[in-house]
Amino acid sequence: MNNKTSIAIVGAGIVGATTAFYLSAAGYAVTIYDEGTGQATSAAAGIICPWLSQRRNKQWYQLAAAGAAFYPTLLHDLNEDISHSAIYRQVGTLVFKKTPNLLTKLEKIALKRRESAPEIGELSILSPAEIKAKLPLLKTEQSALFASGGARVDGALLTKKLVNAAISNGADYFAEKAQLTVSPSGTYTIATPTHTKSFSAVVLATGAWLPEILQPLGFSVDIRPQKGQLIHLEVEQETENWPVVMPDGEKDMIPFPNGRIVIGATHENDEGYDLTPTEEKLTVMLKEAAELAPSLAKATIKETRVGTRAFTSDFAPFFGEIPESPSLYVASGLGSSGLTSGPIIGRILTQLILNEPTDLPVSDYPVARYIQKD
Repeated sequence: MNNKTSIAIVGAGIVGATTAFYLSAAGYAVTIYDEGTGQATSAAAGIICPWLSQRRNKQWYQLAAAGAAFYPTLLHDLNEDISHSAIYRQVGTLVFKKTPNLLTKLEKIALKRRESAPEIGELSILSPAEIKAKLPLLKTEQSALFASGGARVDGALLTKKLVNAAISNGADYFAEKAQLTVSPSGTYTIATPTHTKSFSAVVLATGAWLPEILQPLGFSVDIRPQKGQLIHLEVEQETENWPVVMPDGEKDMIPFPNGRIVIGATHENDEGYDLTPTEEKLTVMLKEAAELAPSLAKATIKETRVGTRAFTSDFAPFFGEIPESPSLYVASGLGSSGLTSGPIIGRILTQLILNEPTDLPVSDYPVARYIQKD
């Protein structure tokens, strides 16, 4: 492809926005489509700390670790000062486990992983007093593992910056629902309520909505939606330098500047594409957070956010070119690790389109396993 090639990016979440940014920076004529409904990234506040996960999928860990290592490069390319960024900040991560033995086991795993991932930073098991010094709201008799390289990221701010940078590079943006058709000669056409346009290549980064756009073209797609709900709280303390917290469970605590603390998120597999906040789920989530930080029970609830994640039957992500569909690229199945792995996937899709060597072997995340022609 040359610098005049026209490329459509359908979906402006973390994968699509990153891809649009890098392709537009490379001189491509990029058009972005995003209706916005249910986008997981815009609802998300993420913890970048894959090294302390105990998922056994080696390809997933390879991708997530590469994603974490890529963040400083991404922010540099966006001219964002990571030492004073509202988007991304390395504040460290506190991880709790049920028993001291499990905590020690996790520390050993992390020390081993640090040999190939120095981004993990300093590792130490902190006492309850040391934990309270780092995050005064916490009241616990447990110790926790602290990794100084852990970071927080605001998904909505990041995707907004990426899309705005792409537009500054000359990309067009349409906040409309896009329908893809393919001619017998292999030409890709995107139709919206206001216009129709043909493209040399298309990137589908629509997350949980990938089946909706591909099934009319005769593809079966192994993607299902997962509902995620978060609570945004406000406290009186200054929270800018507080570490993120990963309790023994799935309800994380992510402090942001100016007294904002995000609690979540839920992982609801049987709710379809419903974006209605659920009082019962939110109440349970807040109660669990208050067990670790009692004062949060009285914190002001500023808002709740609901997004829809995409996951596959084996919970593994995939990305690349659809077999036998030249220049039709996809990425999906990121689940709850989208903010960690999304940017590096966007960069790899860009490398594929530019015919450059990819940062990771795409064959480890095969599209054909999840998308097949009927």
